[in-house]
Amino acid sequence: MSSSEAGGAGHDAASAQPVRRLRRAERREQILDAATRAFARSGYTATGLDDIAAEAELTRAMLYRHFDSKADLYRAVLDRACTRLAEAVGTDDFDGDAIPALLRAAAADPDGFKLLFRYAAREPDFRDLIDSVTAASREVSRRNLARRIPAGPWLDWAANLLPTFTLEAVIAWLDAGRPDPDQAAERISQAVHGVMAAAQSSRQREL
Repeated sequence: MSSSEAGGAGHDAASAQPVRRLRRAERREQILDAATRAFARSGYTATGLDDIAAEAELTRAMLYRHFDSKADLYRAVLDRACTRLAEAVGTDDFDGDAIPALLRAAAADPDGFKLLFRYAAREPDFRDLIDSVTAASREVSRRNLARRIPAGPWLDWAANLLPTFTLEAVIAWLDAGRPDPDQAAERISQAVHGVMAAAQSSRQREL
């Protein structure tokens, strides 16, 4: 083989590498999509790798090329759902667009949203992820509420309640069939403001 041919072959091999990586990434996403559907349908314990392989229309051996175990795959599903949520809603502050953004994220990936906030919380092996998300949400909630509610037990109460209350409101909206999507954010916001008002003194509400 001439040097020019060898150089050309090397160039072709280098050019082909990104294509292989892209195909692998797409295959991984396909598996994660299928696993999300399967886990959301039957739960972690009752879902086997064969179920996920069938859902993805792949072999079990193909799953093992991307994930070491069912637990590894489940955590990857949760991590992806968590990343998507953070990208949609943000992690530093809750403003007027937070609830609409949360609804959009939940509607875009309802199975992942429910796995993250409903089902994974019941799985001891994965509770650490949910606990970290909850702790961060409470801290952000406290910072926002401290502008309206003085330090004390009612601030603690509202800061602990509001993240869970908001998430449960969104999940209940998903379960109800996503009614009135153009009004849902406003309705949930009204409920959230009701909790905030309950934590304020009558004098603060009048101001």
